[in-house]
Amino acid sequence: MIRTQIQLTSEQSRKLKRVAARKGTSVAEVIRQSIDRTLVSEEMPDRTELIARARSVFGMYRDSATDVSENHDRYLAEAFAE
Repeated sequence: MIRTQIQLTSEQSRKLKRVAARKGTSVAEVIRQSIDRTLVSEEMPDRTELIARARSVFGMYRDSATDVSENHDRYLAEAFAE
């Protein structure tokens, strides 16, 4: 593990200590778990994966309308009105 130093407000420190006590673990472990959750929620797929996902839907949806690019606002309004 790598040792690092952070600064907390008094309230953050009190709350962390309460959470750690309730979980029966250390404040450091609560912080590590919080960081892990943040990193997972912030993780973005790489560009290659994004392109592959976009290409996977090409041609999946068809419509008889040929003017969607010109009248998209009208089509959206109709769809949301339903």
